[in-house]
Amino acid sequence: MAQAEGTYDEAQIRAEYADLTRELIARGLQVSTMESATSGQIASLITDTEGASAVLRGAYVTYCNEAKVKCGVLAEVIREHTVYSTQTAEAMAQACRRSYAANIGIGVTGTMGNVDPANPAASTPGEVYFSICLGSGEDAQGEKNHSFHVHLAPQPSRLMYKLAVAKEVRDRLVVLLAEAEA
Repeated sequence: MAQAEGTYDEAQIRAEYADLTRELIARGLQVSTMESATSGQIASLITDTEGASAVLRGAYVTYCNEAKVKCGVLAEVIREHTVYSTQTAEAMAQACRRSYAANIGIGVTGTMGNVDPANPAASTPGEVYFSICLGSGEDAQGEKNHSFHVHLAPQPSRLMYKLAVAKEVRDRLVVLLAEAEA
């Protein structure tokens, strides 16, 4: 588990997402997201840049467990590992990538500033799990998950928690894209 830095700059995060979106456009890559903790913030940041329709295939906001299952996450994964786990984040990334036949699927789950009353035993404030699934097409052939677990320092608002997670996701994705290009 990585300890994420304590403070985040909203303007910088938005600028970095604009750069990421332009890079995805230039490389002809498509992305999809299944977001719980960030409730669509990552998809929103991607679409803040002109031309994003060329890269964002679609996005799910799956705030409750039932929504995750309806969008392709096996209920057994959540039951066995809890909703707040690497395995659930991986299943989310795979499900959205395959559903939209995107090159990149991003799955995010975690607890922001308070304990989740629906999952109190499994939620720890600031614990976030995300996975970036790289592949192509609607099946698992050649698919590769890259999973991460970060602990966020307390943030001043829900928006800053979401932006903090979005930055952590973007930073890891940029590294993965550079490695894939090398």
